[in-house]
Amino acid sequence: MKNLHKLNSLLFLLCITVGFAQQTPAPKQTKDFAIVGATAHIGNGTVIENSIIVVSNGKITTIGPEASTPLTRQAMDIIDAKGKDVYPGFILANGTLGLVEVDAVKASDDLEELGTFNPHIRSIIAYNTESKIIESMRPNGVLLGQVVPRGGRISGTSSVVQYDAWNWEDAAIKMDNGIHVNWPNSFSRGRWWMGEDAGLKPNKNYTKQVKELNDYFTESHSFNNGDKTERHLPYEAMSGLFDGTKHLYITVDDEKGITDAVNFAKSQGVAKITIVGGYQASNIASFLKQNNVSVFLTRVHSRPELEDDDYDYAYKQAKLLVDAGVLVALQPSGQMERMNSRNLPFYAGTTVAHGLTKAQALQLITQNPAKIMGIDDMYGTLEVGKSATLFISEGDALDMRTNQLTHAFIDGRSLSLETHQTKLWKRFSKKPSQID
Repeated sequence: MKNLHKLNSLLFLLCITVGFAQQTPAPKQTKDFAIVGATAHIGNGTVIENSIIVVSNGKITTIGPEASTPLTRQAMDIIDAKGKDVYPGFILANGTLGLVEVDAVKASDDLEELGTFNPHIRSIIAYNTESKIIESMRPNGVLLGQVVPRGGRISGTSSVVQYDAWNWEDAAIKMDNGIHVNWPNSFSRGRWWMGEDAGLKPNKNYTKQVKELNDYFTESHSFNNGDKTERHLPYEAMSGLFDGTKHLYITVDDEKGITDAVNFAKSQGVAKITIVGGYQASNIASFLKQNNVSVFLTRVHSRPELEDDDYDYAYKQAKLLVDAGVLVALQPSGQMERMNSRNLPFYAGTTVAHGLTKAQALQLITQNPAKIMGIDDMYGTLEVGKSATLFISEGDALDMRTNQLTHAFIDGRSLSLETHQTKLWKRFSKKPSQID
């Protein structure tokens, strides 16, 4: 039966692959082009009206107001974008796109590895560039993302990719630059089905679980400072946390857990720390700012988790943290995470309705995640010398009514905005007219 199940799974995947073939990645840019007349949202808080952006060999060579920027039109293609808006490609933080295609088909699921401590597990090698879900991100302007493993106490290492490639080697922008830890819950809910009180209560195993994590970090540190007469892949993978080449991402929500996690990481000599989720992070925003800790904030479109929380708590939390000077990026984790990833710009738009400016909200999905992931030298903002990973929208890209892309580019390569969904829309939009 097991073999039959596997065969059925493979046949199913083959059918969806053959039936809806993956797009060929866009060819490398061969001719310079200029985007003229658009309102350019730089991603760092600056907005340029009636702009000119010139792209050569995949990079931005010129950007400025049209009135004061010379342009040799004969030598390049011109994209007339008057009345439109241009943005840097949006960056998906803490995502799992490309690791699971169909949740019900085990053969397509590479989300997590067995075991508790797996820092050596590299999510990038399981990344599937043929994913139909990834294809659906581009029409909303989501062009880059982090590939993050799940499960265990230490899930593994993440990498950053661009969403138009033949294989994971082509897709990778920054490989194995982050290790992900799931911090123990300091509180737990009673199991009502076992007759226990359904309310919150202290986790009696919390101290033990934190000690296990502390011991693992200490042993890894000792190993990497020792003679290394034998190989130990998990400990070796941890070395980047201690020499500053890797970033530590800690998934934790409650105030006590966040405080303990940050103090733990600091005591272990880890310099680059990001809290993932951080449901109660705004309660200790000054502590996070003081310790230079960034936050991948819980999904904005969420309901309150505690009885005493404001109804709009998740909507306004980004503003509370930004006002406190904390570096914040948005992420899609939660139910139906991969499908909801395409809503990333609209999460940012919701923060505008709850206090942030549009420029600040844009930074949550462009410049800020680029800084945290260590790719801001080339991505995250529209600046001379940086990658031409950008898109043109009919209007405000943070508003689902006007986020209508006409062009998108990754490293200057012009992308197709066709997806499985647009093909179905074109097919079935004709059907009503054929019905008497």
